[in-house]
Amino acid sequence: MAGMRLRGLASSKLYQRRQDRLSGTGSLLKDFLLSNMSDALANAVCERCQARFDPSERIVNSNGELYHENCFVCAQCFRQFPDGLFYEFEGRKYCEHDFQMLFAPCCGQCGEFIIGRVIKAMNNNWHPECFRCELCNVVLADLGFVKNAGRHLCRKCHDQEKAKGLGKYICQKCHLIIDELPLMFRSDSYHPDHFNCTHCGKELTAEARELKGELYCLPCHDKMGIPICGACRRPIEGRVVNALGKQWHVEHFVCAKCEKPFLGHRHYEKKGLAYCETHYNQLFGDVCYSCSHVIEGDVVSALNKAWCVNCFSCSTCNIKLTLKNKFVEFDMKPVCKKCYEKFPLELKKRLKKLSELAARKSHPKAVDLNSA
Repeated sequence: MAGMRLRGLASSKLYQRRQDRLSGTGSLLKDFLLSNMSDALANAVCERCQARFDPSERIVNSNGELYHENCFVCAQCFRQFPDGLFYEFEGRKYCEHDFQMLFAPCCGQCGEFIIGRVIKAMNNNWHPECFRCELCNVVLADLGFVKNAGRHLCRKCHDQEKAKGLGKYICQKCHLIIDELPLMFRSDSYHPDHFNCTHCGKELTAEARELKGELYCLPCHDKMGIPICGACRRPIEGRVVNALGKQWHVEHFVCAKCEKPFLGHRHYEKKGLAYCETHYNQLFGDVCYSCSHVIEGDVVSALNKAWCVNCFSCSTCNIKLTLKNKFVEFDMKPVCKKCYEKFPLELKKRLKKLSELAARKSHPKAVDLNSA
């Protein structure tokens, strides 16, 4: 019934007159708008050349400003904008290349132009991701930085450098300078009062010891009977070297001169220090009278001098001598018996007298005081 009534209403003359009136009103409004737009375009001018627009040409609208298509160009190079992308500065529009060349700062790290956020620091400009600590390389854009000897550093590295200059350590927990002796734990320095003994719970001091990743006070550690290295003062959990009345890590028992570990090789002791063979001889060994080198093997002691085995020879014929051979001193050097026999008679007499005088000086006769 409702459908029959609606169909009847739609076919009535009154409904048709109302529809005609509405359609006429819509067409009038459309015509009115088109006429207003054509009037506006007829009166509009291009922002660049100030000329009017042809009804058939394309018009560029940029934020309410109208341009001929050929007039919408970069203010610097007068070329159209690639993909319509442009940058506006002080009322003028630029393509990306010219805007960067004219106004964009260059990054002090990578040298590229900076578009967007700029970090201004150390008399330079930086991309946020390029402004980093010069020691640990952490990004400083949102952390802040400290100027240290012409470098931009994070707070942690600055404190470490400051402590290094003062000859002190930085606590790796509170990041403050350690004025007293530091507690070394896992190769890092700490204030001792940041830790407690794993066994007894007492607050630790700098004398605390590390064992298997845990910290113990000195009394608790000593009760465990674990040897302490004489160099690093840390517990020795593996192989132990016993020398100089102390115990050492293998890698810490080194030559006092070259600091190379002995690694099981022979060492030489002198005044409580250990030396390798080479440096022991250089520092404390005998020097050969002939070649002036340190004698590393057996030493021949003759004529109040030290000689290498290979250097102790006749100064005339160069035949090798030993202490079992007969030889004579001539010009503070040994001469074998054969070469001595060839000397002139006067020279041999003089040498004999010198030898007797030297013997008297070395073994003076006892004086009889009563007879004197």
